[in-house]
Amino acid sequence: MPSPVDAAAADWDLARWLQHAEALHTQTIALGLERVARVRDAMGLQFTCPVFTVAGTNGKGSTCAYLEHVLLAAGYKVGVYGSPHLLRFEERCRIGGVAVEPAALLPHMRAVERARCALQPAEALTYFEFTTLAILSLLAASGLDAAVLEVGMGGRLDAVNVVDTDCAVITSIALDHTEFLGPDREAIGFEKAGIMRGGRPVVVADPQPPASVLRHAEAVGAQLLRSGEDFGYQALGQQQWAWRGRRLRRPALAYPTMRGANQLLNASAALAALEALHERLPTSAGDVREGLVRAELPGRFQVLPGQPQVVLDVAHNPHAVAVLAENLDALGYCPTTHAVFGAMADKDLDAIVARIAPLVQRWYVCELPTPRAATAAQLAARIDPAQLAGRYASAALAWDAARAAADTADRIVVFGSFYTVGAVLEALRGGSTPATR
Repeated sequence: MPSPVDAAAADWDLARWLQHAEALHTQTIALGLERVARVRDAMGLQFTCPVFTVAGTNGKGSTCAYLEHVLLAAGYKVGVYGSPHLLRFEERCRIGGVAVEPAALLPHMRAVERARCALQPAEALTYFEFTTLAILSLLAASGLDAAVLEVGMGGRLDAVNVVDTDCAVITSIALDHTEFLGPDREAIGFEKAGIMRGGRPVVVADPQPPASVLRHAEAVGAQLLRSGEDFGYQALGQQQWAWRGRRLRRPALAYPTMRGANQLLNASAALAALEALHERLPTSAGDVREGLVRAELPGRFQVLPGQPQVVLDVAHNPHAVAVLAENLDALGYCPTTHAVFGAMADKDLDAIVARIAPLVQRWYVCELPTPRAATAAQLAARIDPAQLAGRYASAALAWDAARAAADTADRIVVFGSFYTVGAVLEALRGGSTPATR
């Protein structure tokens, strides 16, 4: 495909740019920062505001949302980058708490293309690398007071890591993407730890972090802040909780609006990061209270109003599904739980099913529109045949079947992938097919 740096690309919309980005590299995932760094330098891309970078296996999106909303409550102009999206690509970039308009991304797509083609030979970027650079370019040009960047898969070699962080946050470390990040928590922890920078704070939220994370912090000279040692939280009954840091205390906080067993851990990490940069971005107790209440993130243990009860959760690895099962159990008894389930083939499907199977009576397994997905037949092979309600060509069809079968006292849980939850959200909204992830 010829380079779209001429007038022909002037009329390209976002969908056309995303199509172009998908065709630039032969691999969907190609870890390494050299290519991205060369294009970054050719763009002259740099941030002048404080940057929070958040990596980890689970809890990244929630932690970013807490950082975002506390800072918004304090009156700062905040930009956030997160991936993947649920419904529309532009959800990946929020400024002032609102997803950007597609048109805002177009000049930055062109800037990435011009920069990569100015290199000889032109640099091949993956879809993730190309779009990450475009969003980073938009954020850097937006006059922000603070930027919050969610790492995609790993850390050390993730495209987001071409930006030097002012405060790194590492959430949970669990087994996921083992074919790229390594076979155990020590190897994965090392990859996540790659976002640390010497002389700058790193918040480690995992209560039992791999030794590799702690060793790397010492090796690079990062300012280590550990959960349970340098900061922590305490539940105060059913209505309130308290947080403590090295210097600040936040007593008598209301529970976050986002539900789930791990939300206090994620919120606690966000507050530790805010304390670490308090001199540059001061926030008050009132800002914290308001931000925790306002922070929302679709698809993270999202309980919809009405009957039957519907729970949407993008949990897609054994650790996240174990937390989902704990959260479902805490919701109380229901006669039948119906599960709409679609997942990627490279996940530990046996462990995922085993974690939640004791709570599910009827399974509706589905195909997903990506080559990475497990087929409905592959998912069905892991389900008790007596509990298998059916195999479906899409998550929307599986959702329709579950909804038709569920009584008002039942529960429907939709999980396994962003694709699965996104398709059901789209069906609920009566919209069209989501943009490419």
